[in-house]
Amino acid sequence: MSQLFRLKSLDRMLGEAERGQSLKRTLGPFQLTILGIGAIVGAGIFSTIGTAAAGGAGHTGAGPAIVVSFVLTAIVCGFAALCYAEFAAMVPIAGSAYTYAYATLGELVAWIIGWDLIIEYAVGNVAVAISWSGYFQELLRNMGVGFPAWLGTDYRSAAMAAGQVAEAAAAGIDPASLGPAVTLAAQALAEAPRLAGLPIVFNLPAFAIVMLITWVLVIGIKESAWVTTGTTFLNVGIILFFVVVGIFYVKPANWTPFAPHGFTGIWGAAAIIFFAYIGFDAVSTAAEETRNPQRDMPVGMIASLVICTVIYIAVAIVLTGLLHWEQLGTAQPLATAFSAIGMNWAAGVISLGAVFACTSVLMVFQLGQPRIFFSMARDGLLPPWAAKIHPKYRTPHVTTILTGIVVALFASVTNINEVVELTNIGTLFAFALVSAGIIVLRHVDPGRKRPFRTPLVPLVPLLSIFSCLWLAVQLPAVTWWRFIAWLAGGLVLYFLYGHRHSRLREGN
Repeated sequence: MSQLFRLKSLDRMLGEAERGQSLKRTLGPFQLTILGIGAIVGAGIFSTIGTAAAGGAGHTGAGPAIVVSFVLTAIVCGFAALCYAEFAAMVPIAGSAYTYAYATLGELVAWIIGWDLIIEYAVGNVAVAISWSGYFQELLRNMGVGFPAWLGTDYRSAAMAAGQVAEAAAAGIDPASLGPAVTLAAQALAEAPRLAGLPIVFNLPAFAIVMLITWVLVIGIKESAWVTTGTTFLNVGIILFFVVVGIFYVKPANWTPFAPHGFTGIWGAAAIIFFAYIGFDAVSTAAEETRNPQRDMPVGMIASLVICTVIYIAVAIVLTGLLHWEQLGTAQPLATAFSAIGMNWAAGVISLGAVFACTSVLMVFQLGQPRIFFSMARDGLLPPWAAKIHPKYRTPHVTTILTGIVVALFASVTNINEVVELTNIGTLFAFALVSAGIIVLRHVDPGRKRPFRTPLVPLVPLLSIFSCLWLAVQLPAVTWWRFIAWLAGGLVLYFLYGHRHSRLREGN
């Protein structure tokens, strides 16, 4: 039993990272902050804010009090960010929460977190790629460019929509009343060509953008960072456009009542918009590629979180002032708000911004996941080929390509709503365990040099743990069951391979 919780010392981790298999250190605080903003300001602010305000299946909306939801979620993430910052400055190597857990909570917990982070990065990127495809196709339609429905819809969504249309027709209900999204998805299945009798429905834009980003990431971390910098600046600029233009059309009457469902709606909305905050921790995965990680990692994570919170609050204030909160429950609420006041050209600009936003998130998340695999393989918990580094570009090219292929394939056939909530619970779980690790390490190794120290330990880590679990409880029960099933599968893989091949067990 003790072998399951064997620790890997921080000194050993740092020594291994400096011998032969280290990544290229090229990033500074500016690039790290941009990476963080690029990861955070993405699909979440363009999509989940609407349903969080208006409510939906299984939850009530926050209404204009969505502003409070953003503040509460930022506080939760802030507690976690302070804990991540201490670890990232103290252990500046690839692996993020997985690495931290290995040093404080033991190998089994480290494996669980590493497996859990797949949900945040890889599964989360599936959702973002699908969202990117939707906005991209909307841009094409606005420009008068047609795109075959069967090449722009995932099979799962098409099959579900076809079932809804059939049920409506059987009940004598006009299928058009189900909305254009359902109609278009059902059309994709009806018009799809068939191979051996099977319909070919494939989200080609989602597949293509993931593979393109995978190629960029293989070339190099510096090049990837500059691409992210460009898309992030464009993205933030368009969001500021929404705020600056929209503020002149705000109707204060739309802010009344401020909290129509009280704190029940506010907390429920916070659990949903948490997806809009996922990403700041992705900065920690680039620690081994940072020039001065002891100083720059805390700056990158905390600065990006603060900047994004200010942006989110401004967007929430303007959005709920433009349009009554009950009318915001769409997949593209920012564009919907402008369309409702007759500014279709502005809605098109917002759609363009969403494309840039999703591109930034795809870049950063796709950067993070391979480095988790890389770290686990370096420890013997995954096969050695997963720890290979490209001889020219000094990037983990094998895991980058593998991750890209898997994400691209799932994004082309999977429904977005079935993966977003799973991403949220996986991330909250990782945040809670990292926070627990801070308390443990302060107890077992109090004298270790800490370039950045989480304040008020153990209060801040405990607040992080409690608040993360509280938000997780707000998620539907089916999400919990899917998460438990995912972790169970990971444990099977650990005992079949990881436990047997661990370098700690082998004494290497």
